[in-house]
Amino acid sequence: MHGEQSWNAAKSFLPLWPIPVTHLSHHKKCTHEETKRISEVIFEENINLIIAVGGGTCCDLAKAAGYTTNTDVILIPTLASNCAAWTPLSVFYDQAGNFVEYKVFPKSTYMVLVEPTIILNSPKDYLRAGIGDTLAKWYEADVLIRPLPEKSIPIQIAHYAAKLCKDQLITDGAAALLALENNQLTDAFVRVVETIILAGGMVGSYGDQYGRIAAAHSIHNGLTKVTETASTLHGDKVAYGILVQLVLEKRFDEITKLLPFYKSLSLPISLDELNIQKERLEEATQITATASTQAGESIHLIGEIHSSDVVEAMIELDQFVTQYSTI
Repeated sequence: MHGEQSWNAAKSFLPLWPIPVTHLSHHKKCTHEETKRISEVIFEENINLIIAVGGGTCCDLAKAAGYTTNTDVILIPTLASNCAAWTPLSVFYDQAGNFVEYKVFPKSTYMVLVEPTIILNSPKDYLRAGIGDTLAKWYEADVLIRPLPEKSIPIQIAHYAAKLCKDQLITDGAAALLALENNQLTDAFVRVVETIILAGGMVGSYGDQYGRIAAAHSIHNGLTKVTETASTLHGDKVAYGILVQLVLEKRFDEITKLLPFYKSLSLPISLDELNIQKERLEEATQITATASTQAGESIHLIGEIHSSDVVEAMIELDQFVTQYSTI
C-alpha cells in the first residue's frame, strides 16, 4: 500500500517479490471509510501481509486495516514527519480533514523498516513538522509525569525518552534540515530521524496515557476545525499547540527559551503564521478553543480547562510573541 510519490521514492530499495503482490493506492486522509475500503480488498484478495510504504497517513491506514482484518503489518516510512511508524495507534479524520478520534490498538506493528536515504529525499517541510510534533513529546509527557508521586520503571523510561527527544532535536534539528536541503546523509540527520520515529514512539509505548498527548495535541485538533489551517502540516499545528500549553501552564520563561529555536526552523509561533488573517482571529480562536476543550480531549489531563481559558491563552501568546519580536 502506497501513494505514487512514496512508491517512487522507495521502490529501488525493495526486492523483486517472489510471491504475488497486490498494489493498492490509498486516499490522502486516514478515515473510517478508507479503512473499510482497504479492509474489504484484504478480505476479497485473501491478503496475508500488509506492507505500507509512505508517511503518517499510509502508516495509520495500514495499522487500522491490519487491526480490522487481523493481518500483520510492515511499515516503511518515507517521511520523518511523526512517530506513526512506531506507535500502535491511528488518528482518524473525516473527509474534510477535521479530527475525529484516536484509536489505540492492542497489538503492535509486526515490523518497521527505516532507510534514512529514502527520507533524505522527502520534502523539507515534513521533516520540520516532524521535529515540531516530536518536540511535544517532552512538554506533553512532562506535564503528566512530573506530578506523579510514584513513577514505575516504564514511566521513567518514557520520561527519559521524552527528554531525549527535546535535547536531541534542539541540538541537531537545524543541522538535520540543512543536511536534507543539501541531500547529505549526515549523523545529525540520522539522529533526528531516529529521534522522531524511534525515541518519539518510545514515549507513548512505555508511558501509555502518561506519554501520548496532552494540551498541545488538543490545540492541534481544534485547529483542524479552522479552514485556514487545512494546508498546515500536523506537526506545525502541534508545535504551535506546545506554546499555547505553556501559556496555560504560565511558563513564559520556557516559551522565551523555545522561540529562537522555533524561528530558526520556521515553526509557527502565532495565528498569523498559521495563515489566519487579522479579521478572522476572533472567530478562529473561538472555534479552536471550543473544539480543543470538548469532553474527552486530552487537554483536560493537565487540569480543568475551559474554552475561555484557551481563547485567553491564544490571545496572550500572540501578544507575548509580538513583544518578543520587537525586542
